[in-house]
Amino acid sequence: MTEVRPGAAASAPLWERDTELAAVDALSAGSAAGRLLVFTGEAGLGKTALLARVRAVAEGRCTVWSARGGETITSVPFNVVRQLLQPALVALMPDEAREYFGDWYDIAGPALGIAEPGARQADPQGVCDGLVAAVRRLARREWPLVLIIDDAHWADQETLHWLAAFAERLDDSPVLVVVARRPGDATGESARHLDTLDALARPMPGLRALSPEATAGLTRATLGEHADTPFCREVWAVTGGNPYDTVELLAKVQDSALEPVESSAGELRALNRAARGRGLVDRLEGLGVDATKFAWAAAILGTQISVRLAAELAGIQRDEAERCAARLSAARILTGTDRTPGQPDDGELEFVHPLIATAVYRSIPDALRTAMHGVAASVVTASGLGAAAASRHLLEVHPDDDPELVEQMREAAREHLAVGAPDAARRCLERALLEPPLPEVHARVLYELGCATLLTSPATTIGYLRQALTVHGLAEELRVDAVCRLSSALVHNDQLEAAVATVDAEADRLDAGPERMRLQAVHYMWEGIHAGEEDAPGRSRRLARLVQPLTGRDNSERALLILRAFDAMTRGENAEEVVELCDRALVNGRLAPGLGWTDTEWSFELLMMLGISYTYADRLDRAESLFAEARSSYESAGWSGGHLALAHAFGGYVLRRRGRLREAEAALREALRLADRVGHGLPMHWSAACMLIDTLLARGHVGEAEEIAERYAFEPPHPSTIVLPDTHSIRGRLLIATGRVEDGVHELESAEKMSESRGGHNTVMAPWAGDLARALAATDPRRAMEVAADARIQAERFGTDTAIGEALRCAAALETGRRSVALHAQAVTYLEASPCAYEHAAARVDYGIASRSTTEINRGLTLAIACGADTLATRARKALAPR
Repeated sequence: MTEVRPGAAASAPLWERDTELAAVDALSAGSAAGRLLVFTGEAGLGKTALLARVRAVAEGRCTVWSARGGETITSVPFNVVRQLLQPALVALMPDEAREYFGDWYDIAGPALGIAEPGARQADPQGVCDGLVAAVRRLARREWPLVLIIDDAHWADQETLHWLAAFAERLDDSPVLVVVARRPGDATGESARHLDTLDALARPMPGLRALSPEATAGLTRATLGEHADTPFCREVWAVTGGNPYDTVELLAKVQDSALEPVESSAGELRALNRAARGRGLVDRLEGLGVDATKFAWAAAILGTQISVRLAAELAGIQRDEAERCAARLSAARILTGTDRTPGQPDDGELEFVHPLIATAVYRSIPDALRTAMHGVAASVVTASGLGAAAASRHLLEVHPDDDPELVEQMREAAREHLAVGAPDAARRCLERALLEPPLPEVHARVLYELGCATLLTSPATTIGYLRQALTVHGLAEELRVDAVCRLSSALVHNDQLEAAVATVDAEADRLDAGPERMRLQAVHYMWEGIHAGEEDAPGRSRRLARLVQPLTGRDNSERALLILRAFDAMTRGENAEEVVELCDRALVNGRLAPGLGWTDTEWSFELLMMLGISYTYADRLDRAESLFAEARSSYESAGWSGGHLALAHAFGGYVLRRRGRLREAEAALREALRLADRVGHGLPMHWSAACMLIDTLLARGHVGEAEEIAERYAFEPPHPSTIVLPDTHSIRGRLLIATGRVEDGVHELESAEKMSESRGGHNTVMAPWAGDLARALAATDPRRAMEVAADARIQAERFGTDTAIGEALRCAAALETGRRSVALHAQAVTYLEASPCAYEHAAARVDYGIASRSTTEINRGLTLAIACGADTLATRARKALAPR
């Protein structure tokens, strides 16, 4: 037990906290690596006192920033992280802030209130990444740095998102993060982020109540050594060893001049009732009407309470408010906070303990509390803090058919979206619906709700947009946009057939024109990525007829040109025509205005199709440029979710096609890391995993490919959308590589059936034929030759050097003698002209071995090493070894 120190009432909650204090002292000793400590305990068990000890140990040796969550302000996005960084932000001039934040200034700055938000909706993940980067940079400026967050269970969700992400990257930052929280008080995403913190933190037992012995020591340290044992035992019995209750009770004993002896012990229960709950309220009311109104106003405002705003809300003069604050401070209800350097002294206050704040807030009569929130909204708005700041109060106001409140909540939602807080925007718009909106506004609010949740919850978006389309009031152009967004959400929710049906139903309502053509393009886009469509050849013919007269005069026509190019590429039609269609969809070789990667009128899948069509048509330079532009656009806009994940994936796959296998692997692993933050089992995971498995197999890293397949459940059932490269082909190749030849053949035959149903296939995008022919060569040579011959016909129809070269390499593997050597030589000729260096390397090694040419094998070995194709290089070395 901690040593008894007379008069140490202020340190009372630290009794029997040796383990926690030792952890604080050890972690505060200084280190180049970041550290995380989480204290967990029920209300009153001393978490705040432990954080005060952290501050006391660190101050003078470290920079200390602190913040506290609040029960009534959990809906205010970025509130706690703004509190935390306020000292640094106030000390920085605007130019300095831009310098320290770098490229993240325009992304993270609006969330912190130091930069104006952009015009478009900010990506929450991008804002979180920006905040992580910004704080890491500030930490290097202020190091060593201690971040203290109290009542994290009441921190806003956006702060907890940032905190969990920041904690994951603490290893190389000179930062100590200390968090205190209650168990079980958070739910949903907030609870998930807190669980992440717990998993990352140094293991610590939860705080427990004080033992009778510690309570006795505390009692004597506060009241004097003459406090007798029965009195001390009754203190423990009354408080249950809760440190906060014990301190408050002992303060009451001191105030009442009660003697700490057995004969007085019977009065302790009455004193304890006066220290909390109804007793606290009675004590508050005893301070006077104005003090009570001021305390209520403070409870409505939450944390970092401005005396000026509290006075306005309470309806009292400033000088009287100062006197009320002093009385409440003397009564241990409110306390002053450290004034922010450089800011005018507005006398910021906070409640001494969260339990007091809760008791005061709940003591306000319900009707009055609601009315005070309404007044608080007006006060906050009048002070120039904006609609978003006022919205948390308006959320508490009862619905009353108020059109003005609806508009305030819509404006607040726009502000929240602009800083990357879609959940806060959703709450505002849902509250606006309860008012309810005027009939002419109702559909628009539903539409805005659907847009607000598009990046975070496709299922929620579907519900709201469907409602918006059934309510009268959406203008025609907005209605078409709602349908397109709804269809996109359905696709991302793996409801592709419903997406197509939704678009078709709306298109049937419209006459010919740009809006109808836009819907037609969306229809063909979703059908084009449908893996199980029943009439692919018929759809291709209809699309070809629709596109034939188009010149690309507007974005609807350009979208249809891209879709036709993608369809022709997947079916293995002439590659030159594919490229010509792609080029016609551009304006002076660039994406048309309104058709960029971050433009919202068209789904980003459309531009992915453009880049993929160039990729498989051997125009890797154009594909690489497009996907590099995608990454740059998303990073500049702060989009760190699925869009950026796919940009990394397809950019990485272009590197795979170029034969830069090491770089491709790194890019694809990054794509999966980004995708994992969005969710699990999504189509983007399938695409990135498939590309990575293909790359690892090219490198010869079969075990790693198998591990990725297991981690991402790369097995049936396959998603309803097309995965590139072809899932069945790559899975079949993986199974054969791991020795499961029969299973691999079955998978490749499934790919063959799907290709037949589509009326043709791209032999590079769906490379099942080469692997199937090689697998059948020993057991069914006739069928193997047929498969290889058909693949060669299909490859020549498509006409790229890569497709023809690979088909010739497969044919050569099935032949012997001079015929084999001749075919290998032809394969080398085509693949040398191809931009695909790995395939060229493989062809060189094959040719060298078949022709027994050490020169050719050496050339193949050099290429294999440059590509990072380790197993191919090993094979070449073995062929060169003397026998």
